[in-house]
Amino acid sequence: MNRFRLFLVAFVTISFAVAAAAFRSSSPADSAAAISAGSLNPAAPMLEPRSGHTATLLPNGKVLIAGGMRRNQDFYKSAELYDPATGKFQPTGEMSERRVGQIAVLLPSGRVLIAGGWVGQGGTDSAELYDPASGKFTPIAKMTMPRGRPSATLLTNGDVLIAGGEKRDNESLASAEIFHASTLTFQSTGAMHHARISHTATLLQDGRVLVAGGYGDSVASGAELYDPKTGNFAETGSMATVRCKHTAGLLPDGRVLIAGGSDTRGWDRNLTSAEIYDPRAGKFSAAASLNDSRFKLPDEAVPVQSGKLLVAGGSKQAEIFDPGDGKFALVAGQMSDRWHYMSETKLRDGSVLLAGGYPNNDQATTQTWIYRP
Repeated sequence: MNRFRLFLVAFVTISFAVAAAAFRSSSPADSAAAISAGSLNPAAPMLEPRSGHTATLLPNGKVLIAGGMRRNQDFYKSAELYDPATGKFQPTGEMSERRVGQIAVLLPSGRVLIAGGWVGQGGTDSAELYDPASGKFTPIAKMTMPRGRPSATLLTNGDVLIAGGEKRDNESLASAEIFHASTLTFQSTGAMHHARISHTATLLQDGRVLVAGGYGDSVASGAELYDPKTGNFAETGSMATVRCKHTAGLLPDGRVLIAGGSDTRGWDRNLTSAEIYDPRAGKFSAAASLNDSRFKLPDEAVPVQSGKLLVAGGSKQAEIFDPGDGKFALVAGQMSDRWHYMSETKLRDGSVLLAGGYPNNDQATTQTWIYRP
């Protein structure tokens, strides 16, 4: 019995020492990784449940949340403002019509262009401007054609490239147009080589725009470059994977990260894969995979500290892509569900507001979260 007790004491002592050594060797690194990836915490709810809305950082630091839907065919005219100083939302003026899947772009004037989106079974060509000084929306000239969920890119000259989208159900568009900020008018520009909706459009450092993926008759792997100098699109390298409803973000060295999405138009076959486009080579190469498959993401992966990119939506967890090691790290904290078509907006202090979305049904949420690096 004494021998057994001695053996038991020795075994427990050795086991504890081994566990402590393992903790000392692993926990600091794990903690450092969690700290470097930042954290996600619940914030005050919006006034209305919304998905497919837009969220735009205004010059005064507030965020304009506009439109979206409560559920299918239940769209909003209403808009609200998030004030980081109070952490709360308040109502502001209403748009001229109910819309979801519209574009919203902050113009050099400080006003916000709202255009397109779905108003029923099809897209709309209507456009309006939000003025933060008055808190009102004012209708302006119409787009050249109706577009539901097109892409919108603020060009270096202050104009806006609007490309693709859907005219009506299952009628994707290859056409594109330019919004001239100086005259508040729309003008057709060169068409894409392929019809696209649920694609991404990323402004490159040289002023061109990379349009990638999306779907027309089928989900695409192809990409195109729009050159504002010529007003034309030129095809460039193809992604390794067909994908739509993904996200894209510009890296500090001028390359573009493409991540997640789906290789089908349905709800299944969501992707963990990611790839990087190099404008110098005109090619895509494989990148490390996401930790969780996700689709119906915000079009832009938000840049945070040290050139890292935040990828959120379509999963309970958010992730950070670090161009330093080329990998994704999970952010500490979780959302309450896999919120699709939520918005993400970088605030002045470097934190990011994540708002709304819907789970695996069409019932939107009022919930919001704040990501802190």
